[in-house]
Amino acid sequence: MADVMAYNDIEATAARIGIDLSQLDLDSIRLPSGEDFGIISDDEDIYKVDNSELDAGFGNIIVVDNLPVVPLEKFEKLENVIRKIYSQIGVIKDDGFWMPLDPETNKTLGYCFLEFNTPQEAELAKERTHGYKLDRSHIFVVNMFEDFDRFMKVPDQWAPPESKPYTPGENLQQWLTDEKARDQMVIRYGADTEVLWNDARHLKPEPFYKRSFWTESFVQWSPLGTYLATVHRLGVAVWGGASTFNRLMRYAHSQVRLIDFSPGEKYLVTYSSHEPSNPRDANRVVINIFDVRTGKVMRDFKGSPDDFATGGAGGVAGVSWPVFKWAGGKDDKYFARMGKNVISVYETETFSLVDKKSMKVENVMDFSWSPTDPILALFVPELGGGNQPARVSLVQIPAKEELRQKNLFSVSDCKMYWQSNGEYLAVKVDRYTKTKKSTYTGFELFRIKERDIPIEVLELENKNDKIIAFAWEPKGHRFAVIHCDNTNANNNPRPDISFYSMRSAHNTGRVSKLTTLKGKQANALYWSPTGRFIILAGLKGFNGQLEFYNVDELETMATAEHFMATDIEWDPTGRYVATAVTSVHEMENGFNIWTFNGKLLYRTLKDHFFQFLWRPRPPSLLTPEKEEEIAKNLKKYSKKYEAEDQDVSIFLSEQDREKRRMLKEEWEKWVAHWKQKHEEEKEARKNLRDGEASDEEEEYEAKAIEVEEVINQVEEVVSFEE
Repeated sequence: MADVMAYNDIEATAARIGIDLSQLDLDSIRLPSGEDFGIISDDEDIYKVDNSELDAGFGNIIVVDNLPVVPLEKFEKLENVIRKIYSQIGVIKDDGFWMPLDPETNKTLGYCFLEFNTPQEAELAKERTHGYKLDRSHIFVVNMFEDFDRFMKVPDQWAPPESKPYTPGENLQQWLTDEKARDQMVIRYGADTEVLWNDARHLKPEPFYKRSFWTESFVQWSPLGTYLATVHRLGVAVWGGASTFNRLMRYAHSQVRLIDFSPGEKYLVTYSSHEPSNPRDANRVVINIFDVRTGKVMRDFKGSPDDFATGGAGGVAGVSWPVFKWAGGKDDKYFARMGKNVISVYETETFSLVDKKSMKVENVMDFSWSPTDPILALFVPELGGGNQPARVSLVQIPAKEELRQKNLFSVSDCKMYWQSNGEYLAVKVDRYTKTKKSTYTGFELFRIKERDIPIEVLELENKNDKIIAFAWEPKGHRFAVIHCDNTNANNNPRPDISFYSMRSAHNTGRVSKLTTLKGKQANALYWSPTGRFIILAGLKGFNGQLEFYNVDELETMATAEHFMATDIEWDPTGRYVATAVTSVHEMENGFNIWTFNGKLLYRTLKDHFFQFLWRPRPPSLLTPEKEEEIAKNLKKYSKKYEAEDQDVSIFLSEQDREKRRMLKEEWEKWVAHWKQKHEEEKEARKNLRDGEASDEEEEYEAKAIEVEEVINQVEEVVSFEE
């Protein structure tokens, strides 16, 4: 076995022999067969299972049972029928068909074996043809060949399962009990993934856990921060623990590309897309829903990308992600997807459709769940050339009862924004003008918690304004809008930012404008998770301009810049905010940590920086009344923490003084060394000065001496004529 080298040693060796690692394609390197060079893979056991299947060659074979029993003269006709059915699903190998005969009767035995090019095609053939009705008497029963070994191992007599003694697991929320009330973050750079504490008092991150090659793609926290998921070619792993990160569960899903947790962390959705062996066929999409704790597949969905091409904001290979949207709250009771003219709502008790059928919604274009209640908001565009208006509907699940509907006319586009408490729904509506040559934007504001769900219309003062960004205040009643004049966008690229409240001083049921900030270098809005504060960010073309704004006081707290910033993320407490420059830019990769009011605490640079994610926190266990009491008596509670901050400040000051003292001592030691050397060489200097003892320049008289030196001499005879 070869010696194992740290990555730093590899970098140093590469630099010494002149190899640029950034230009090296590590994925193209293949180790000799059977050699791991001492690096044990986390997926070693999965690899072993996968390789055993490949070696045995049974993963791509199916057994089709309940076929007609026919004599030898009808054998070829039955074979052609079977091949015709299955060649539409995948490619059958040249010698991949075998239908055995009874040697006594010379008739078929009623079953056959089919071998496809890939296991994926075999699985698809099983799914699509199990229960296929060839005729009234022959309904196909299809199994994977490799399943027969499992069937044969089932004992004839039932035996009770072996009971295991209960062993308590680790406290997966241990990190929440940090005495310094710090938050964690995960960063991914180069080949390393690292979990850090945000130690704002000491103005630096404190390492907690680091691992190289922890993931092959990306990492993702679960919504409540309990788990960290890592994505690999063979599936997904989740990690957690009290004092470190242990692997808690694996979820086998080959070539997984995207993942999504349910809000309550009970379920994990994974997505993959497999290339077909036949170029004429479409990619095969596989979506699995796992139980997070047991690792069991609760439901799977398979088909072509066209089957999953609607219902999300972004994805891969034509598939919108997330395909399935979860109902709000921690119950994880419902999830839904959008299809052609239907909304399919599933319940997690049986993972089947609610009422065993989908909701028919003609031409539905978009839907979203309330963050807190099982309420669906649906958008249906205009039909019949405008004869049937567009509409937004609110539907209660599981009763599928329509709570409210609003008809909309001359609609070009529509987007829905829920407030985090589910109290309000804002529908941004782009409408055509009478000439149909341009559009203007307005908002339909639904008050979900009020009786009969009243709706209020809000239009901007300038109808030519284009909406660049919209964001609700978390847990609050305010929202912010970035807008600019669409007719003058090129001449005046700095947009305006307006703040509105769903309450006014005299009428809690009327929306009111708080203020408009003119000409800001901003194109994105980032509210603090606790509300009140917001960052007006200028990303991309604005090169990372940041304005920290207090909406309560309607005043700017600070302005700053993180040049080329690509990402901005508040910590879950709203105390700190991170700005990052990821590897989409080649320079200045890393992240900055700021206070909520715009003070830069520290900066961390990392080459090839890919990800920064704060670890989410679960909701507070305190009642709203208790939180309000703490806010009123904050000075009493803050004394303890102010004293701790003072101690840290004194400690840091002492550290700073100690550092300056050490630097001074080092300087004085250096000066003393050279003074001693100067004294030791005094006699040599005296000899060089012909016996003069003094080193002082003032005691010497400087004289300028001119020395003439003939460099060259030439004689030339010059003729002279009168």
